[in-house]
Amino acid sequence: MTAVPDKTWSVYLVRAQNGALYCGISDDPQRRFAKHQSGKGARFFFSSPAQALVYTEACADKGEALRRERAIKKLNKAAKESLVKGHQAVIALADAVLST
Repeated sequence: MTAVPDKTWSVYLVRAQNGALYCGISDDPQRRFAKHQSGKGARFFFSSPAQALVYTEACADKGEALRRERAIKKLNKAAKESLVKGHQAVIALADAVLST
């Protein structure tokens, strides 16, 4: 019998229209972000709509994703912004390498 691979869980950050960052976990961050944009999902976005999925981090399993989410939620706003900035720099570097 073939083993079914486990889902890949991720922790993610979404920027709201007012600049706030929302942290959550999902096995499909893009799908979850679409839910946030449609007004479904977290009540967090009722007052300020979801604008952009700005950070994703793959985790080994759901438990690790929950632990990482808890750790990120404990960070202050500046530290969360540093995560986002570092993530964007890595993406830009990868894009530059792939385009050469």
